[in-house]
Formats: sequence, structure tokens, C-alpha cells
Amino acid sequence: MPGTNLTRNEATQRSQLIATESYDVALDLTQGAETFGTRSTVRFTCAQPGAETWIDFVGRSVESVVLNGRELDAAEVFADSRITLTDLAADNELVVEATGVYMNTGEGLHRFVDPADGEVYLYTQFEVPDSRRMYAVFEQPDLKATFTFSVTAPAHWQVISNEPTPEPEAAPEATNADGGEVALWRFPATPRISSYITALVAGPYDVVRDSVTTRKGEVPLGVFCRKSLRPYLDAENVIDVTKRGFAFFEEEFDFPYPFTKYDPSRPSTTWARWRTPAA
Repeated sequence: MPGTNLTRNEATQRSQLIATESYDVALDLTQGAETFGTRSTVRFTCAQPGAETWIDFVGRSVESVVLNGRELDAAEVFADSRITLTDLAADNELVVEATGVYMNTGEGLHRFVDPADGEVYLYTQFEVPDSRRMYAVFEQPDLKATFTFSVTAPAHWQVISNEPTPEPEAAPEATNADGGEVALWRFPATPRISSYITALVAGPYDVVRDSVTTRKGEVPLGVFCRKSLRPYLDAENVIDVTKRGFAFFEEEFDFPYPFTKYDPSRPSTTWARWRTPAA
């Protein structure tokens, strides 16, 4: 039986076999204090049609696995954090419906209940291999893809991810475990990124928003904290320091921020100073 961890040889073999294109991930955060619903629609190609591989998931259970319209027996293909996928096509669509488990040890989708007021707060920590605790994923950094998240959650929550937060939609068909109103957030797709830097923050956070103008244009800023901690947080100072950090970066490195990639055709004495080891 396979283990929970991925070996170097397995990672090499899988990246030679498949190339990931996109993930559409739907999360239901209204099911209660222990678990959440997660559905991943994954599109990927295979260099050797007919071959076999696996996708990663760590959670309570896998309810359904459909590969290219063919329903697989979830009880047979899911074991030891892996879902086996057989008879791959050149172009594939995989849909996995599963039940995830909230964590309280920092990794995966962490759930915290504030003892000051009983409010629930969620946040993710996926480094290094823990995005598979929130959704089914080919969990290795070189298999990059775009990620589109939709999140069903209590209507009074803030929901934040990698892309700008959309206006929530009413979700009358959904029912919150505590009987409150529910809303749906549909985030736009991310650029091609590794799964471990996808992120989700959700809960009744207190928020202070602002923006900063850089050479690349307007960049939105936000400071989020638990309601009970808001009296102790100087959000305005955090935003001011962040703005000054943006300005320092652009002045020192002569590069627009957000920074994407070093361009050797644009020499910078400061950049060279930072890159050159001290004598």
C-alpha cells in the first residue's frame, strides 16, 4: 500500500506522465464543527493514454470519483491519502466529491473558536503538502494549474482567497448548521500556480481596507483580525508600514511591485549589492 508521503521518484514519474491545466474547487463550510464538503473538478493531460496514476486527498471520506464520465468505486480507489486513476485518456476531466476534516493543529484548513466570544475563524496553511487536506489535488509544486474556488459559508462572514473577493450571492438552497443565512462566493481563476500557495481565510473577521499606488497600478490592501482583538490592533499603522515597504522596494530595486521576476537586462546597484555575498 502507498504511504502518505510522496517520494522523489514518484513525483518525477507523475510529472513526466501528466500535466495539470485547471482546478475548480467548490467548498461547503456550513456542515458543522468537524467536517466540510469539498468537490474538485480537475482537468489534466496524460502523455501515455491508458496509463495509471493517482491524485492526493487527506480527509474523512471520498463519496464519488468520476473520471471522463466513468464512475469509479470510491471504496476501491481511495486508500492511504491517494485516489487511484486508471485508463487515463490524452485529455482528462476528473470530479472528486469528498468530506474534509477541519484541523486544529495549524495545517490544512484550520478551524479556531475564539474563547472570548465563541466566533468561528478558518484559515489555511498548506506548506508543504497540505492543500490535499482541503481538496483533491496532484500535490507537488511542479504540477501547476489555475485554481477557481467557490465557497458556501455563513452570509455574515468575510471570505478571502488568492484572487479579489467577489460580491457574495444568495444561496437559499443551502442550509447552515446553526440555522443562519448562507451565501456563495465565486472567485475568479488564479494564474498558474502551485497548489501549496492557494489560500482561504473565512470567518467574521474585522477588516480595514485601503490601497496603494505602485508602478503596476493600484494594489488593494486589507488587514483582518478576530473581532475580540480589534481593540488591540493598530490596523492603520500596519497599512502605513506596508505602503512604505512597497515604496522602499521600488526605490531600492528599481522594479515595480508586486515583484515577479528578476530581469538581468535592467541592472540595479542595489539588487547587485543584495545578491553579492559579503567579502
